[in-house]
Amino acid sequence: MRPLPLSLGCLLLAGCVARDFTRKAPLWPDGAPAAKGSRKGDTPELYYYLPPPTKATGMAVIVAPGGSYAHTGGLWGEAFPTARWLVERGITAVVLRYRVSGDDYHHRDFLADGKQAVRTVRAQAASLGVAPDRIGMIGFSAGGHLAAFVASACPPAGDRSIDPADPDPLLRVSCRPDFIVMVYPVVTLDDRWAHQRSKRSLLGPEDPPPLGLIQRLSLETQVGPDAPPAFLVHSRRDRKVQFHNSELYYEAMQTAGRPAELHLYDDGRHGVGLAQSSRMPAMRQWPEQMLTWLRGLGMLR
Repeated sequence: MRPLPLSLGCLLLAGCVARDFTRKAPLWPDGAPAAKGSRKGDTPELYYYLPPPTKATGMAVIVAPGGSYAHTGGLWGEAFPTARWLVERGITAVVLRYRVSGDDYHHRDFLADGKQAVRTVRAQAASLGVAPDRIGMIGFSAGGHLAAFVASACPPAGDRSIDPADPDPLLRVSCRPDFIVMVYPVVTLDDRWAHQRSKRSLLGPEDPPPLGLIQRLSLETQVGPDAPPAFLVHSRRDRKVQFHNSELYYEAMQTAGRPAELHLYDDGRHGVGLAQSSRMPAMRQWPEQMLTWLRGLGMLR
């Protein structure tokens, strides 16, 4: 029997999951691809936070928590609080609980869940009251890697991995986020700067990993000329994920000539989410700085 991850155990306890979302739904109504069973960890979910129509801005954000791709403990300190903060400002927020290595899933499954989340929200744009070209993704730590992973795998021309003969209409919907926000993100698998637990989660048990896989999962090498705009946040005091991860992605975006903004702070640390503590006077500014950036892009109106 597979072990029960800490985050999953928490999800099964009464009162542990946020109860203020508008609704929740399975990410894969007919079952996730390559699912290993039907337990909670095998069935990723979406949690919708919907603003009142009078306050809605027409923009949506998918929020991916951190947890080293090993668990989704960041749901409570990162994703749900961020969704509440966004919806208070008229932004539709959809929290993604994706599969994790603690349930024996790895990079293909993480990517599949991230793509499906973007497709699902975009397919529902009309019913959600959002514009299909103003749908972004915010990710924390490993979730930041997932946001950029989806962005690099879903070019504007369409998802290269889709079989044109597949009958599923949702697969015809673009999985490319219109922008990404990466908060203290995992970016590289280069051992000089890699977060080792996230690296192990991504690669899985195969040793050595398939040729070229480490490079493909090192997202600073995957930024192309059509990469979505990116906003990056990191603390120089981060002791878990080195801030050079964010610098690598930002430098790759600059080299590709793509819009990007990097905020490095001399306070804060890893895992602080919105960082709304008086002990972080600099880093606590990142959410409002993000809104300013989104207005500059024309995403937030």
